[in-house]
Amino acid sequence: MDIKKIKSVNALIYKLIGRLDTTTAPDLETELQNSLDGIEHLTFDLEDLEYISSAGLRVLLFAIRRMNAQGTLVVKNANDLVMEVFNITGFSSLIELE
Repeated sequence: MDIKKIKSVNALIYKLIGRLDTTTAPDLETELQNSLDGIEHLTFDLEDLEYISSAGLRVLLFAIRRMNAQGTLVVKNANDLVMEVFNITGFSSLIELE
């Protein structure tokens, strides 16, 4: 998975490309842990995310909990496969989807 990051003063956008799974989720989690201080608006652009596993969902849950305490989180451009996973697991009720 490739992670592209765009940061402004208090906003951060992550564009995830490839697969968010057991192998790649720890990289994203580490990136988030090191980058969320002072962030009020976090966006995940999933247009090019091909797959998300339970490990990927766990990392998103970490981000959701963190941003609930300090700001907002939005998920954009999730494809049908990722949306199906969000709907089946109930994540679609936990996050703002665009």
